[in-house]
Amino acid sequence: MKTTIVPILAIGAALTITGCRTAHDKGPYAPQNSPAPALENTERVVLMDPGVQYSLTCSGVQEGVSPDGRLEVSAQIRNRENRRIEVQINCVFKDANGYSTGDETPFQTLILTENATEQVKFTAMNSLAKKYTIRVRQAR
Repeated sequence: MKTTIVPILAIGAALTITGCRTAHDKGPYAPQNSPAPALENTERVVLMDPGVQYSLTCSGVQEGVSPDGRLEVSAQIRNRENRRIEVQINCVFKDANGYSTGDETPFQTLILTENATEQVKFTAMNSLAKKYTIRVRQAR
């Protein structure tokens, strides 16, 4: 029994001393570009997964400014299928440079009956918002 414990302890000590070092670790790296395009930076409406992309479309977006200078966005979301679907939708408001102002609405559930179109409205919390991205994902 002692003969099996000693080699196991030696292997454990060797692993502890060497740690998790790899031969490929050479210091700071530049960020890699994603193979997928950054649609959330360029598109007004983004469908977040393939099921939503197949089932929904956005038939129109209308923008406006409230009397106190806040951005108002209204999107018409259309169910392309002959069945009832449930999705979640939110809006991220951005400044003129496309960076988030920290004003992001919570995801809200949207239930669409067969081939229906529903209008969803979002209003920014402050007047910093100049751009936006509406995101739609499957309801979990």
